This record gives sequence, structure tokens and C-alpha cells, in this order.
Amino acid sequence: MPLPVVVIGAGPAGLACAEVLAMGGARVTVVERMPSVARKLLMAGRSGLNLTHAEPMEPFLGRYGDASAFLRPALEAFGPQAVRDWARGLGEVTFVGSSGRVFPEAMKASPLVRAWMVRLANLGVSVRTRTRWTGWTPDGVRVSGPQGEATLAAAAVVLATGGASWSRLGSDGAWTALLREVPITPFRPANCGFTADWSPLVAERFAGTPLKSVAVSFAGAVARGDVMITRDGIEGGPVYTLSARLRDALSRDGQAGITVDLRPDLSVEAIAGRLSRTRPRESLSNRLRKGLRLAPVGVALLREGPPTPDDQALSRRIKAVPLRLTGTAPLDRAISVAGGVARDACDNHLMLRRFPGVFVAGEMLDWEAPTGGYLLQACLSTGRAAGLGALDWLREGGTPRYPSVP
Repeated sequence: MPLPVVVIGAGPAGLACAEVLAMGGARVTVVERMPSVARKLLMAGRSGLNLTHAEPMEPFLGRYGDASAFLRPALEAFGPQAVRDWARGLGEVTFVGSSGRVFPEAMKASPLVRAWMVRLANLGVSVRTRTRWTGWTPDGVRVSGPQGEATLAAAAVVLATGGASWSRLGSDGAWTALLREVPITPFRPANCGFTADWSPLVAERFAGTPLKSVAVSFAGAVARGDVMITRDGIEGGPVYTLSARLRDALSRDGQAGITVDLRPDLSVEAIAGRLSRTRPRESLSNRLRKGLRLAPVGVALLREGPPTPDDQALSRRIKAVPLRLTGTAPLDRAISVAGGVARDACDNHLMLRRFPGVFVAGEMLDWEAPTGGYLLQACLSTGRAAGLGALDWLREGGTPRYPSVP
């Protein structure tokens, strides 16, 4: 008779785990507190689902920083090409964009998720939505759903409830109360925005305005792309790329200074030359607009600092507009989080060392990565790794020992 396994969480990690378990012969029940599955994935995939990244494995692993060694077995077992093959098996052909990011041709998540759920149903996976995991029993878990309180017997449990950002999509971090005996690294925002000391002009006039094709620098690291000015600060791809460094500097020093290159493809000399060809008597805004095609938001950022004495100094400022960041955006608004179940709390199969039969996957684990396909890749890879680990453990006849939570 198939052994029952409960998977808590119906995001990418939980669904990947459920797929592996069901294919391995387990009787799988997925518990999801939200009304539908994969809500964060579907939100991320509304305008282009970035599945993974096509760069070679070693630089790919390097994107995970000090968690790369911990994640290596899962990422090598189910890497970027495996994700593309898996998506193709669900009817979604992928392509590699100019930046190396991998997308489905449909450029959205909903077709992939629909096909995935059909596959899981055909494998016999049961999904219980609107059902919250509330605790443990000696032989399984307690849940609360539309039919009230219930207990689910389980020969193994896989936890994949997400981190602690975007709680309205399902990840609220409340699970920490149910793992009090497990070492948990405090959550910190990752791929997040930052607050800045804007003048009233910038805060009121330019909130929600993009600053396009710039280069953001901090502590020797540079990231290019578009950033967004918010009422409280700044966010966007280049900021997210540098967010771990910026967050740690803010934690250590209380502030962090970045520079923004408004014209990264031009040298100081080229900028000065263009400015010299404008009429000196024109306003600064007009000279910057005509000579460099700077948008009003870029001009406003230049005016945040002290006046420059001449075109050469102005050109240097354009290449390195200083911005002082004062804090991170709220944790719940971060794209992802650092922190979670400590890496050394798990064995090589992502099973909790203190609680045999309990496995952990996805953003519940302590790792972080930049945007660009790395986040979803690691969720899928660790989900599958936890599922395979649970299958091996069950085949060896393991006896679970679940935490005791009142």
C-alpha cells in the first residue's frame, strides 16, 4: 500500500516535491492555506515568467553566494536544462533571452501551472486549498480548513510554505512558531527596495517614475538596467542585484551610499563635449535635455546635490550621482527573503536532523539569490531534492519523529 506523505505548501517547491513523491509511488496530500495554488508564481509570471538562467553551472552556482555549496547537490541534480526539459514535457517550449534568462514562449505562468496541476491530478496527488497547517500530532499534522479541524496521518512530511514576503500571496512566515525546536536564521529582505532621503520635489513629483538605462554602483559592484523612484526611495533590477550588499551595509553602518551613472555608455569627456555644444544661457534643464536627452527625473536627481561649478564637474556628477540610502523597504514587500531554517539543521537530503521524516524545501531554507531565474530554479530544485530524499528515507523503513508543539 502506498505510504501517505503530506506536503505543506503549494508553491513551486511544494508542487515539485509532490510530483516526485507521487511518481515514486507515495500517496501525496498537498495542504495550501490560500484559495488556489502557486499564487506567487502566477503573480511573477503575469508579464514574463523567468524560469531559470542559461549561464554555465559554475557561475550559476556562484549567484547563490555562501549558500552555493549547500544548494549544489540539488541544483546539479535538477539544473537549468532539466527545468527547460520539464517545462517542455508540460507543453511549454522555452527560449533564452538576450540576457541569458529563460522564458516559456507563452511568456506567462498560467499555462504551465494548469498543465502541471493536470499532471499532478493524474498522478493521484490530492490538493487541499483554504487549509492551514496548525500543528503536529505523533503520527502526522493538524490542519484547519473549510470542514474544520482535522489530522492527517503521514509517514513523512515535507515543509514548503515559503519565506516571509508577500504574505497576501501565501508566505507569511507564521510556520516558525511550529518549528520552535529547529534553528532558524532570522528573516531579512532580499531583492528589495530601499529608502532614501528625497527632497519633497522628488518624493511628490517623481514617485513611480522610472530612471531608464542607468548603472548603479556600490562598493565596487555595478549593476545596469532600469530603476524606479518611489515616494520613499528606490527599487528595480539593479538595486535588487546589489540588495544583499546594501542590506548588510545598512545593518552594519546605519546607511549606505550608492552612485547612479545616468549615462553609462558615455565617458566624462563625451558628456562634457555634448554639453559644450549647448547654449550656455539656456537653463540647466534644457541643456541636459538637448545635449544628453536626460529625462526630468534624472535632472531632479542631479539637483538633489550641491551646484556644480562647471561642465566638467557636472559631467562627473552625471556619471556618479550620489544617493544616500537609509533603510530597507518592509520585509513583506521584498521579492524574496534571506534567512529561514538553518542549513546545518538539515542533512544532505534536506531532512531535519532532529526530526527524522520531516523535510524542508524552497524559501523556508536559509539561502538567497538575485532575480533572473535563480529564485525559481532553487525552489524547483530543492523541492525535488526533498521529495527524492523522502522517498529514499521511506524505502529504508524510516520511522518519523515529529516536533511537539502545543
